[in-house]
Amino acid sequence: MRGARNGTLTSTRADHGHRPPPGPSEDRRARPPGAARWSGTASARGQDRTPLRRARPRLYAVDGIRLIAALMVALHHYAGTDRVDRAPNPIWDRPASDLMPTVFRLASYGWIGVEIFFVISGFVICMSCWGRTPRQFFVSRVIRLYPAYWFAIAFTTAVLALLPGVWERLGPRETLLNLTMLQAGSGVGNVDGVYWTLWSELRFYLLFLLVVVTGLTYRKVVVFCCAWGAAAMLAPAAGLPLLDLVANPDGAWYFIAGLALYLMHRFGQDLLLWGILGMSWLMAQRELGTRIDEVEHVSGWRGSVAIYTAFLLVMVAVALGATDRVRWQWLVTAGALTYPFYLLHYAAGTAVISRLRDTMDARLLVVLVVAGFLALSWVVHRWVERPLAGMLKRGLDSSFTRMRDAGSGG
Repeated sequence: MRGARNGTLTSTRADHGHRPPPGPSEDRRARPPGAARWSGTASARGQDRTPLRRARPRLYAVDGIRLIAALMVALHHYAGTDRVDRAPNPIWDRPASDLMPTVFRLASYGWIGVEIFFVISGFVICMSCWGRTPRQFFVSRVIRLYPAYWFAIAFTTAVLALLPGVWERLGPRETLLNLTMLQAGSGVGNVDGVYWTLWSELRFYLLFLLVVVTGLTYRKVVVFCCAWGAAAMLAPAAGLPLLDLVANPDGAWYFIAGLALYLMHRFGQDLLLWGILGMSWLMAQRELGTRIDEVEHVSGWRGSVAIYTAFLLVMVAVALGATDRVRWQWLVTAGALTYPFYLLHYAAGTAVISRLRDTMDARLLVVLVVAGFLALSWVVHRWVERPLAGMLKRGLDSSFTRMRDAGSGG
C-alpha cells in the first residue's frame, strides 16, 4: 500500500558485515574455461556457476550510496513533499517552495532514496546470506533491525508527546503493537510514517528465506528473480489480495535489481542477468510514475527516472568491481548510521522544525536538524544497536542450540 509514504503515520532496509578485503589474487578469479564474451559463464553441465569472487570484501561504495540515499529522503521529508508545500502546513506554515524554492525543487526528488535502499537491500541480503544457514539469516536480521527500531519507537513517541500539533499520536495499544514491526499486517498505523518500508523489507526477507533454506546457488537465485517478477507482474491484474501481499508489486523490482546486481558481482555478467536487470528497470520506471501520480505529486517522471537510472548505473559499477579501490574507512561509519537515521529523522525532525521555524533561515534549520539527527544516530549505533545486538545474538544462539538439543533428545 502506498498511502503512508509521504505525509501520514498510517501504514500503507540491511547491514553487510563482511570479512576483510581480500588480496588481488582472492578477489578476481580467471574466467572459467569455455567462457565467451560474457564473464562468469556456466561451468560443466549439472554444476552451478563458478564464482569470480569467493570472499566477501567490504563494499565501501555501498555504504556511501546508503548515506546519500538517507540524506535524500530526509531532505525530501523536510523540504520537498506535497505536505510541506501547502499553505498553511503544520511544519513550516508557509509553502516550502516559497521559503526555499531551489531546495524544494531538488528535495522534491529525494523520495527516490527509498527505491535506492531497496536495490541495495537486494544486493546486500544476497551477499550476506551466501553460505549461511536459515538460522544465521534469521538471527542476523533480528539483531540488525530491532534494536534501533525499538529505540526509535520510544524516542519518536516521546518527542511527539512533548511537541504536539504536527502528527497525530497512536494510542498505547497501537504503539505497543508497533514493537513487533508487523503492525501493517494487522491494519494498524505506524508510530512514524517511514516504517512502511520495513513492511516491504520483511516480505522480501520471508520470500528470500525460501531460497536460503535450500542453499543459495546462482541458478536458484535466478529462478527466484524470475518467479517473483512474474508474480509481481500478475498481482495487480489478478485481484487477489494474498498474491498482492506476498508479491509486493510496489517494491519487488527494486529488490530483484539488487539480486541481479549481486549475481553479476559474484559470478560475472551475462546476458541473462542483464535481461533481468533491464526488465526490472522497465518495470521500475512505471512504478516511479505511479508513485508520482498517487503520492508525491511534486516531482516529474523524467527527472525521477533519470535520478534512479543514475544510481542504478553506480550500482552496476559496484557490481562489476569498478569501485573496489574505494576503501575510505569513514564510509563504514556512514553506512552504519543510515538505518537509525532513517528511523529517527521524519516525525521527530518535522516536529522540531515546527517549533524552530521562526528562529532562523529555513535552509540553515534543515542543515542543523539533519546534523543533529546524524549525531543522534551515531549515539544510537554506538550505545544502543551494538550492545543490544550482541545480547540478542547470544540469547538467540543459545535458544536455537537448546532447541536443536531438545529435538535430538538431549
